[in-house]
Amino acid sequence: MGIVTLFSDFGLQDASAGIARGILMQHVPLSRIIDITHEVQPFNLKQAAYLLGAAYKNFPKGTFHLLLFDVYASKVPKLVLSEYDGHFFLSPDNALLPEAVQDTIAHSWVCMEMGKTHSFHDWLHSAGAVIAGATRGIDPTAFPEFKLKEYKPKVYALPYNEAHDVIHIDEFENVTIDFTRALYDQLAPGKTFSLKFTQVEEINEVRDNYSDVREGYKLCRFNSNGYLEICINHGKAASLFGLKLGGKNNNIKISFT
Repeated sequence: MGIVTLFSDFGLQDASAGIARGILMQHVPLSRIIDITHEVQPFNLKQAAYLLGAAYKNFPKGTFHLLLFDVYASKVPKLVLSEYDGHFFLSPDNALLPEAVQDTIAHSWVCMEMGKTHSFHDWLHSAGAVIAGATRGIDPTAFPEFKLKEYKPKVYALPYNEAHDVIHIDEFENVTIDFTRALYDQLAPGKTFSLKFTQVEEINEVRDNYSDVREGYKLCRFNSNGYLEICINHGKAASLFGLKLGGKNNNIKISFT
């Protein structure tokens, strides 16, 4: 009995997530199937990569992660098996996995190519068959080798004055942006930090905890996943400042001077 996770942009308004779970259970009825999330904003690669990158590493090595995000991204949709850091990922041929782990995926194999007569159910059945074979001791990597999309890290240098995207808004309306602690540690020494957003708001210090400011005051901090958040102590930053996931008018800029 193994662990299988489900990750998708299906939402919970229809039966899609339940269909995926049901088809998997036909193939691996004794496996533990765990939902990471089905609430990824459709086609929002940055949010999907952030959520997957935060979650997968907390599962035991050997876990199979079924990634149902932007399945029809390529002209000929494929089911691709990848191995990374002891985890197995079954995904479409898109950039989600390399973006999530922020690394090039060295080991990938094509398990299925969707022809005109194939449906998404066939894709799911193929994924279930791969996982079922692995639970019976069949080598899950015995497929033709495949090169998944390559991860290309950005190179940053001072002076730094970059615009940033909102990549997630949580239940408390803390706003996560695409700026990491690693990048902050690289650029911050000896420089003055400035975070500006919605053209009129500015924060000049990174705090450790919400309680470092008075209740109702704004702050920014790095969350447990290492990404910068715009927050309000006991408040809702997203609605107060009008910050939106995928919004075009967030006007978030970070600079070091």
